[in-house]
Amino acid sequence: MVVHFPIAIIMVGFLADVASLIFKKEKCLSSMGLYLEMLGVLAAILAFSTGYFLTGDVLDGAGHLGKQHELFAVLTLVTIILAAFFRFSIVYLKKENTFLKYLAMGFFFLAVVFIGITGFYGGMIVFGNV
Repeated sequence: MVVHFPIAIIMVGFLADVASLIFKKEKCLSSMGLYLEMLGVLAAILAFSTGYFLTGDVLDGAGHLGKQHELFAVLTLVTIILAAFFRFSIVYLKKENTFLKYLAMGFFFLAVVFIGITGFYGGMIVFGNV
């Protein structure tokens, strides 16, 4: 649950931000995206920490897949932290109606892609080559 909850929060936050671009009059979508992304970052730090500190033996025994999973988990965490910092800075500086919002969304999109890749390798470790 610790791992899957941040994934859902980040994905829904990203989708809310995308929806805010389509439905520009609905300001609540952008705010919802921001709050979910910030909550998702905190939850992702917790999820990464539990994986890093509590599953060392499992990942070591998984060989190449374990190393790939860990690499993309680190990339995901770094990207999501940078994206959240960038997004929060844009809101704080009141630059939300500029191209910078699209740049922040690009970072979040990259984080979503990394989440998918990390999940793929995690599934390969748990379920093997299905």
